[in-house]
Amino acid sequence: MSLNYAASLSKYPDKGVLGKEELIDSSAKVEQKVLLLADAIRRAQKIVFITGAGISTSSGIPDFRGPNGVWTLEEKGLQPTINVDFELAKPTFTHFALNSILQSGKSCYVISQNVDNLHLKSGFPRENLSELHGNIFTERCLSCGKEYLRGTPTKTIGLKKTGRLCTTLKSNNRPCRGKLVDSVLDWEDSLPWDELAESEYQCSMADLCLILGTSLQIQPVGNMPFKTKRYGGEIMIINLQKTRMDQHADLVIHEKCDKVFKLLCSELRIEVEENVVTLPCSNELRVIKEAYRCDPPPIVKYKVKRIKVCTEDDINSVKIKTENEHSDTNGSAVKGAVETVNTVNTALKLE
Repeated sequence: MSLNYAASLSKYPDKGVLGKEELIDSSAKVEQKVLLLADAIRRAQKIVFITGAGISTSSGIPDFRGPNGVWTLEEKGLQPTINVDFELAKPTFTHFALNSILQSGKSCYVISQNVDNLHLKSGFPRENLSELHGNIFTERCLSCGKEYLRGTPTKTIGLKKTGRLCTTLKSNNRPCRGKLVDSVLDWEDSLPWDELAESEYQCSMADLCLILGTSLQIQPVGNMPFKTKRYGGEIMIINLQKTRMDQHADLVIHEKCDKVFKLLCSELRIEVEENVVTLPCSNELRVIKEAYRCDPPPIVKYKVKRIKVCTEDDINSVKIKTENEHSDTNGSAVKGAVETVNTVNTALKLE
């Protein structure tokens, strides 16, 4: 079924760099890096996970750009030898571990580039998840934006009408009856604006951005970790291939995600429960997301880089004030940061 999804996409010549070499760190090095990762998770108040196809390969769903990826083999006239139907695929240990970290009390958010529905199957809550490329098991209402989970994959991709109507009751107690479309994007489709805005917001507010199983070749996701870095957060990567973000990362682990998360959860003493969420019946629709969010969420804090001064005498004279985020009449977020700098005959130099 994952091959059918890849084949359903429109022809697109630029699929990025394919077949890059996979690297594996030594066991001793992985164990050392996991200790650093565990320490970062303990320190972080808010964590964002950016996930790609690499976290689903152990479930039998092939990736796209790896040495045995769908598009890598396609260039050679071959197909992957392993290809599990989306309906039969089970979440990996990494999927379950992300949910367990959230349930342990950590503030977590997942930005997924996958369409396989495995995050929801693992029990990860929809309100803590952005599925930027869609989900082959969901439909969206064109009128109110409500999202429905279905029991079988949609027969189309590219935001096409499924033939069903939205049954949500409006304020006048009448059904919305908006037309439902599949949620999986084709190459030229725009990302869902509400999911994209939420993802960028979450990255900006995160203390730690952890990148899992993705080469970050697709934009705008590829640049989202910079938002975390910009406001003083850390970037850490678990991926078998080198990524364009490696040089900016605070930690890079070359190992399979499942192995790393087994070590990580053991170090954090988090028990991982592997309970698969049951999908609706084939003809049933289950609401999993309410209407589009019209306004961005309120900012409860705002990070400002420390201003470094020329001399030690000036340090005590620098005061930084931050104001809460305000929203204009269009609902767009305006982050206001008021910096008051008192200096005595010395110019301050900003980094």
